Amino acid sequence: MQGKGVIKFFAVILTIVCIYQLSFTWVAQKVEKDAEVYAKGDTAKVKAYLDSVAELPAYPLLGHTYQYCVERELALGLDLKGGMNVTMQISLAELVKALSNNNPDPAFNQALVNANADTKTSQSDYITLFVNEYEKLNPNGKLAAIFSTKDNQAHLKYNASNSEVEKYLKDEADVAVKQSYTVLNTRIDQFGVTQPNIQLEENTNRILIELPGVKDQDRVRKLLQGSAKLEFYQTFESQEVYPIFNNIDNLLAAKSKAAAKDTAKTAVVADAAKKDTTVKKGALALLNKVEKNSSKDTSLAAKSKLNAAHPLFSVLQIPTYQDQTGQQQLRPGAVVGWTLVKDTAKVNAYLQSADVKASLPRNIKFAWGVKPMEKTKIFELYALKLTGAENGPVLTGDVINDAQSDVDQKGSPEVRMVMNSQGAEKWRAVTAEAAQGKKAIAIVLDDNVYSAPSVQNEISGGVSSISGNFKIEDTKDLANVLKAGRLPAPARIIGEDVVGPSLGAESINAGLLSCLMGLLVVLVFMVAYYNRAGTVAVVAVIVNVFFLMGVLTSLRAVLTLPGVAGIVLLFGMSVDANVLIYERVREELALGKSIRIAVSDGFKHALSSILDSNISTFLTGVILFVFGSGPIQGFATTLMIGIVTSLFCSLLISRLIFEWMLEKGWDIKFSNPWSSHTFKNANFAFVKKRVRFYIFSGTFILAGIISMFTQGFNYGVDFQGGRTYTIAFPNKTATVEDVRGAIEGVLGHGTEVKTLGTTKINITTNYLIEDNSTSADTKVESTLLSALNTKAVTQVSKKDILASQKVQATVADGLKKSAIWTVLFAIVIISAYILIRFRRWQYSLAAMVATAHDALMVLSFYSLFRHVPFLAFLDIDQTFIAAILTVIGYSINDTVVVFDRIREFLKLHHSKADDPKEVINNAINSTLSRTIITALTVLFVLIVLFVFGGDVLRGFSFSLLIGVCFGTYSSICIATPVIVDFGKNDLR
Repeated sequence: MQGKGVIKFFAVILTIVCIYQLSFTWVAQKVEKDAEVYAKGDTAKVKAYLDSVAELPAYPLLGHTYQYCVERELALGLDLKGGMNVTMQISLAELVKALSNNNPDPAFNQALVNANADTKTSQSDYITLFVNEYEKLNPNGKLAAIFSTKDNQAHLKYNASNSEVEKYLKDEADVAVKQSYTVLNTRIDQFGVTQPNIQLEENTNRILIELPGVKDQDRVRKLLQGSAKLEFYQTFESQEVYPIFNNIDNLLAAKSKAAAKDTAKTAVVADAAKKDTTVKKGALALLNKVEKNSSKDTSLAAKSKLNAAHPLFSVLQIPTYQDQTGQQQLRPGAVVGWTLVKDTAKVNAYLQSADVKASLPRNIKFAWGVKPMEKTKIFELYALKLTGAENGPVLTGDVINDAQSDVDQKGSPEVRMVMNSQGAEKWRAVTAEAAQGKKAIAIVLDDNVYSAPSVQNEISGGVSSISGNFKIEDTKDLANVLKAGRLPAPARIIGEDVVGPSLGAESINAGLLSCLMGLLVVLVFMVAYYNRAGTVAVVAVIVNVFFLMGVLTSLRAVLTLPGVAGIVLLFGMSVDANVLIYERVREELALGKSIRIAVSDGFKHALSSILDSNISTFLTGVILFVFGSGPIQGFATTLMIGIVTSLFCSLLISRLIFEWMLEKGWDIKFSNPWSSHTFKNANFAFVKKRVRFYIFSGTFILAGIISMFTQGFNYGVDFQGGRTYTIAFPNKTATVEDVRGAIEGVLGHGTEVKTLGTTKINITTNYLIEDNSTSADTKVESTLLSALNTKAVTQVSKKDILASQKVQATVADGLKKSAIWTVLFAIVIISAYILIRFRRWQYSLAAMVATAHDALMVLSFYSLFRHVPFLAFLDIDQTFIAAILTVIGYSINDTVVVFDRIREFLKLHHSKADDPKEVINNAINSTLSRTIITALTVLFVLIVLFVFGGDVLRGFSFSLLIGVCFGTYSSICIATPVIVDFGKNDLR
């Protein structure tokens, strides 16, 4: 074996890298386990503990912090750890109406209505649909007359063409989506969840948000769908606010002391606290003392003493600098305090307590900066000055006409802001006042300070430049924020998926059990069939899983429940290469070759088939990743990485093990007595009986197509729209009929009830699915619970809802169409690859027919047997499409191996005396052992997945189960006969 040293070196390096990457998960879990032991079940204490150790060294030797480890641990999907997955859609219809200044034109308003209807059936973007509808209703109409308003005239001339208006609307829509993304990105930080994720769907007006472990779903819905509130505030300087903080600190200390002695006199203290509002030397001396004490003694007792003496200053640091005399002085500017993220809640509690609020001036309001200071976990606190009769901001966001990211004369990033005439006049007065003391104006969105630039001089004309220590990304974000008030395009929740922590834990346990059982099944079968050589395959599978997990972690990939299913599936698929090699080795041994030469030739002759089959499956994974979303992408990622690592382990690691065993002089056997002659000299007349196969498949598919058009499918909620609730009823005797009887007539038509496993029931309804109000989800849930609680047997509470999912009809239609095109695209891509590899169109046609056949067979099965009671999991949803594509990949994997042997046999037997039909039939029989053994290993692990993988994976694993059966059948009985029938004169 050439390059043995290089392979060993690479394997060792990869092992070290994988151990290092996986170690972050082990370290993070250890810290979290310590937190749970410390908290004794109190989740608030767990969070406080983890916040307190976030920046402390946790990794042995290397000293990485806990936060560093958490950011690099193996990420679990929401379906494994629980949480909420939300799809937001920006309402472009409301944006278009706002840009027209709510124009009353009948054709314009009817075009908006029609465009909304078109989104349910068309894949085009909303603006294109609107313009098309308007031009249908008013062929000679000019859109510029509607949109060239006073506020828009800088961007759109009154004589602009409809195509120019369309471009303008698309640009504004893009800005609105990005602005919403910026706003939502800020809001998700308020939920206090670890590792939230927000993703902008390219070329759509949708935003995907993942919130792991979130508990209050109603708060999430309300906050995410709330209107953006942009405001401008004058600010207090640090020198003005420090005396107030000093008084608050005294007040809190007095309250703490009084509470300890149970002799509180808070009213007297509060009055005393109001008296001193000027900075005195004593106050600054106190500040110096607090800072010295906090840095001098960090023991628990000392911290407790400091907390009692100075409650506020123990968690809030005042910005200071050291003057020439070495004394601490208050730093000028709008930032009045700093604190660690873990202490912001405590500071908020202090500032919002009734006694403290009573002691504050009426015109002051505190707000945090939107994000921590760069490369820290420290947030800045601002003191906003309330003005006017309503005690509010000096300006609101509706005065902004435009804002753009720009660069100044020195090439530094800045933001150019343009106000309307009303705002410009007020802005001139505000900036004139602020410029006298070079004070700052705070730009506040949703009560978070995005920027607080100092005003250098009076700004007239309404055009301002905001500069500072910005990066390009910062100025783009700030420009989007400034346009929040100008572009009223609300974000609506059109899809959500909620997984409770108990269901997530159940999924993890089911996934682990199915992995262990799958590995055990593969181990037993391979050793039983291939003897000692089978143990090499098992070692290769174990090493493959180790490398797979290490690579997944290093790439920051997310492991989802379908991803776990992909790992279990890989147990079966990864031994396919070993089976191909072993069958070749057995053939070489049958020719009388020595074991060393047989192993070498077996690896060499199997290489072509192994590469072709795995590349075709990898292409399926790429298509799944590109067109899928969420958990489906997790499955595709696992599949693709698994294929690469399994090739490395099967071709190289296995070879190294065999070389080592040969050097040691071990007796390597590739079969047991009972398996040594299995399928040997098989001579089934597959080609001769091909018409029978055509008739069987044709009849089944025809019956399935008739069923598809007459009774259709059981569509999952993501393909039909609606809401699904997974409920574990406390009364285990509750049946589907009981539930249906309780909700019948309450949730309207189209409500479905079915069992999920043995202990849970799924309820799917389209009740109020078109209601976009923020209260709709709560209303549906409360209506459902009220209906169920009318019967004793179906009594249930909110905590019994383990999971829920919502998908609007527009999303469902889009997913359905996308699924159809994805399957067709996969078939075409794989057929094209076969054409390139085998250089004959007959092979490509046969591959296309076989893959289409497999998809139609599975679809037919799902339609024909949709009403069978014990097959209630036969739903067509996104995971089913993932299963169909996986079946296509597996089928083509099988088919390519057969094709490869056919090509080999036709090269050896190409004389006129050789009948191509007989040669092809012999080729099929020669690969029969490999085909059946591979199918059996995959089927065994799929049966394990079906039985032990849990309720969520049952439908997914079953579709794979029947798909593998159909795929194995088509590789032998459909694909090769097509080659025979279409290549009668062109095979030699």
